[in-house]
Amino acid sequence: MEIIFFICLAIAAVISLVYGIILMIKAFQVSIWWGLGYLFIPFVQLIFIVVHWQIAKDPFLKSLIAIPFIIIAMLLLPEGTFDQ
Repeated sequence: MEIIFFICLAIAAVISLVYGIILMIKAFQVSIWWGLGYLFIPFVQLIFIVVHWQIAKDPFLKSLIAIPFIIIAMLLLPEGTFDQ
């Protein structure tokens, strides 16, 4: 079960990374300021997605594919992970 846990977690990480990079590229395509804000200022990513929904809609919605993999990974979390 631990192998499936790590596989699901890795798949979710790759999906999030790929679509996060795509969204960052879209922000830089809009303007250099949106791109730099996307990189360095907290919550600018969310503002960019809301303000430029037509541009960011496709990669943002595709990035949500990672959520089921995260949920499956958390359900398969190895026992004793949070024991002290």
